[in-house]
Amino acid sequence: MSSILPLLIIALLIWFWLDSARAREIATGICKAGCERNNLQFLDQTVALRRSGLRWTRQGIRIRRLFQFDYSEEGMGRQDGHVIMVGVQLEEFSLGLPSGENKVVAFKPRPPDD
Repeated sequence: MSSILPLLIIALLIWFWLDSARAREIATGICKAGCERNNLQFLDQTVALRRSGLRWTRQGIRIRRLFQFDYSEEGMGRQDGHVIMVGVQLEEFSLGLPSGENKVVAFKPRPPDD
């Protein structure tokens, strides 16, 4: 019994690492598409994890992650945007622009597949 606990902990850490990598890839794709849609440059072609926590949903407990990214409007200067993912589902995409449309896009979670 004592040898099972370390194996379970290792399996949990591997699952968490793979789930985090998948959420980061999806967030990067969302940021790239959002910047292209708004004629912005997606700088560094990546996102950075700023915060993570747990969230209760109808499907159970999920990991909520806040990713930050940088973009440029005209090639000069850097601006911050963020993406919030619950599990691998998009909760919010924000460019943080002071005016205009499409500053924040909130998405409702998809219903579970039956």
